[in-house]
Amino acid sequence: MFPGVSKLNNPTACSISIDGPGGLSKLSAMIARLRGKVIEAYPNRLVVDVGGVGYEVFIPLSTFDRLHAAEGLVVDLRTHLHFSQLGQKLFGFASEEERDVFLLLIDRVSGVGPTMAVSVLSGMDVTHFKQAVVAGDVAGLSKLKGVGKKTAERIVLELKDKVGVTETWQDAAAGQMSAPAADAELALIALGYKQVDARKAVRKVLDADAAAPTEALVRGALRALQS
Repeated sequence: MFPGVSKLNNPTACSISIDGPGGLSKLSAMIARLRGKVIEAYPNRLVVDVGGVGYEVFIPLSTFDRLHAAEGLVVDLRTHLHFSQLGQKLFGFASEEERDVFLLLIDRVSGVGPTMAVSVLSGMDVTHFKQAVVAGDVAGLSKLKGVGKKTAERIVLELKDKVGVTETWQDAAAGQMSAPAADAELALIALGYKQVDARKAVRKVLDADAAAPTEALVRGALRALQS
């Protein structure tokens, strides 16, 4: 639990994350979604009332702008609970896509932590970020606050060459795969699976149900990967 925050009164607002490679889910992914009323709104953070408990959620500007966040607004955030030596912080996002990029940055790019990942999303929307990585636009990424040239180079190198995530983005942009399939593949990559394995698993589910939505694709692919 967060310091100073009592037990969650609304059980539907907290869920256990899907298991990634290696068995048990990480504790840092336990709070996966938060739904409630905004009682404080700032460009970099919200306080969300869930069943009478106020949760402080740190957000990128992209989420703030997309939600038109204001006091009294009911929000449904995708979240990531991050643990460090300094304590815990809950990060929130308006979409699965934003959270996937955030997780890719902190899990797959050396030297990038949550604060910098939020800064990246604050300075560049997901679509433009994907385009920058695919194009190897180090100059554009290095202009983001707190990033710099060396970190921008690592972002391009480690997302493009080590994770293979840009292949998914390129195929989705070219219409070679559906949006739900691309989102499911990216979600699996964010969980730590290799791009080639994620694609095979998603395709297996699509062979059985070509119209399956993203969540069904992720669940089915995870079953296939863990079997």
